[in-house]
Amino acid sequence: MRAGFAGTPEFARLALQAMLQAGFDVPLVLTQPDRPAGRGLKLTPSPVKQLALERDIPVLQPRSLRLDGRYPDDAQQARTAIDAARLDVLVVAAYGLILPAWLLETPRLGCLNIHGSLLPRWRGAAPIQRAIEAGDPLTGITIMQMDEGLDTGGMLLVESLPIDPSDTGSSLHDKLASLGADMIVRALKALDAAEDTGNTLKATPQPVEGVTYAAKLDRAQAALDPHSPAAVLARRVRAFNPVPGATITLPGLPEPVKIWQAQAIPTSVQSAPGTVLRATADGIDIATADGTLRLLELQRAGGKRQPAAIFIQGWSAPV
Repeated sequence: MRAGFAGTPEFARLALQAMLQAGFDVPLVLTQPDRPAGRGLKLTPSPVKQLALERDIPVLQPRSLRLDGRYPDDAQQARTAIDAARLDVLVVAAYGLILPAWLLETPRLGCLNIHGSLLPRWRGAAPIQRAIEAGDPLTGITIMQMDEGLDTGGMLLVESLPIDPSDTGSSLHDKLASLGADMIVRALKALDAAEDTGNTLKATPQPVEGVTYAAKLDRAQAALDPHSPAAVLARRVRAFNPVPGATITLPGLPEPVKIWQAQAIPTSVQSAPGTVLRATADGIDIATADGTLRLLELQRAGGKRQPAAIFIQGWSAPV
């Protein structure tokens, strides 16, 4: 089976690596153009591109795949290369570009997507973080047969994963990336086996009920609003760790402080949201609309991450 691959970040790299280790023929890889990174803003290849180059796999980096879009030459060059690759299937994982109809229809067996949620819940760009933010007890991976909708295709494989109360966006990402890599290999093997017997691997339509959308992460969402309940804010700290991060403004400091760890404490304190209630080695307690948010690990702009016990030594808490 000739399985092309389209993906960009570490989540996708693990899937490509698993496919290669399983012995699948990957004749072509698509990934996002190199982006500036690091202090020097040097153009840096994506994790998927780095792995593809290590394995001597041809890489395409079109800025768009739309033949009628802003970069029609990029799209046409990609189409020519994809046609020449004679793909049986294209695996897509966190690629970052919309696949137009011509590409969805090019591989003989279509395009399979590795999606980090239990569809139809959390269709869209940030399913991992939104699941934590919402307080979901479960998430998982859906291997989906892609169509022209936004994560609306039929489901080939679904496997759930519990969300631990301590999970962050980073830790849950790693768990789901590993699960997705294992599941796409299983899906491709099942697809290959079905071909050998003259059958097809059938996709199950997604349920009509339970559709939610995982909006793209934005830096503007990082600021914690103490007028929200403490439990909501604590989940947001976990969900947005490390990107886009969670910040809060503390009295006496010129810039917002990044919060790496926090916990919600049920209290009946009647103080204005945002009031610093206490600052000890155990944490910095902030009044919220419902309960207290205890800040456990903080970082000033340009500084290092510090536990609250160290942080308060350089801050005059107004309590």
